[in-house]
Amino acid sequence: MQELFNIFIRSIFIDNMVFAYFLGMCSFLAVSKTVNTSVGLGIAVVFVLGITVPVDYLLNEYVLKAGALAWLDESLADMDLSFLSFIMFIAIIASMVQLVEMVVEKFSPALYSSLGIFLPLIAVNCAILGGSLFMQEREYQTVAQATVFGIGSGIGWFLAIVGIAAIREKMRYSNIPAPLRGLGITFILTGLMGIAFMSFLGIKL
Repeated sequence: MQELFNIFIRSIFIDNMVFAYFLGMCSFLAVSKTVNTSVGLGIAVVFVLGITVPVDYLLNEYVLKAGALAWLDESLADMDLSFLSFIMFIAIIASMVQLVEMVVEKFSPALYSSLGIFLPLIAVNCAILGGSLFMQEREYQTVAQATVFGIGSGIGWFLAIVGIAAIREKMRYSNIPAPLRGLGITFILTGLMGIAFMSFLGIKL
């Protein structure tokens, strides 16, 4: 249990997808103009990461990695399909994003309209693929660890986009120099928030 808690906290604060690795910056910068749309997209990212990372873990453990097919037949014990990781992970991510898109369109047409093209673009959000690739690289031992990592990474991305959106809403009332308005000040704020999140590196887990 302690190990799961450590993975969860680390994936949110220390290994934050945005501020530690700068993944998913396209939608992070484009959608973070209002808190409402940021919350909607953030929840969608949490859901997609929480589903795709454990599914990709099972796929990697029982199909893709070297010797994974031994459970099927002893003659397949030497087979290594890890070269298919990218395309298989992306296929699963695209399927989950399609499901999320259908659900959001059904139950929240206003949010679906405000997110626009960035909802289906979750499929090519590098934070989503990054979650599965980090899971593969770190070689988590159980599906529970992979699930906790996926959900924690999603929550970290959620906190990042909602935080920057809240700041950007307040910045509308500030006297920002003309050359820095828009993305200019957003890049500066993102860098400052990244520096702030570096303080969590002192957490001993």
